[in-house]
Amino acid sequence: MKSISYIEDMEKWRESFSFFIPIKIRFSETDMYGHVNNVSPFIYFEEARIEFLKSIGLFNNAQNEDGIPVVADLQCDYHKQMFFNDKINLYVKANSIGNTSVDIHYMALDDKEELTLTGRGRLVHIHPETGKPVALTESMKQKLKR
Repeated sequence: MKSISYIEDMEKWRESFSFFIPIKIRFSETDMYGHVNNVSPFIYFEEARIEFLKSIGLFNNAQNEDGIPVVADLQCDYHKQMFFNDKINLYVKANSIGNTSVDIHYMALDDKEELTLTGRGRLVHIHPETGKPVALTESMKQKLKR
């Protein structure tokens, strides 16, 4: 397997995930060659990230005056082709937590537990009116560490 810059030890990294959502590949997510279009994993990441944040009790209120999460960067590494009707489990975890942001990691495994995708992205907690970064509270940090 190729080296991935944000993963030091693949086995240790894989074992550190606990939260996942199941995803069934829809026809509309495939390209003319029949495999998953290169933009579709970013939709899977978004869906899994939202469910992860909801599961730990963060960012449930869209009208939060204290701050909202925005994606600052996002990357995906493709390891194995996926096709219409395939089923994957998309895992999500908070990998590192900063003062105003959190680095989220993603891992997709197919029904044979083989790695299909890895990814990462930074969420920045910003004030909804000013757009400036806002510090994560200690409560938020503790929820993300779980």
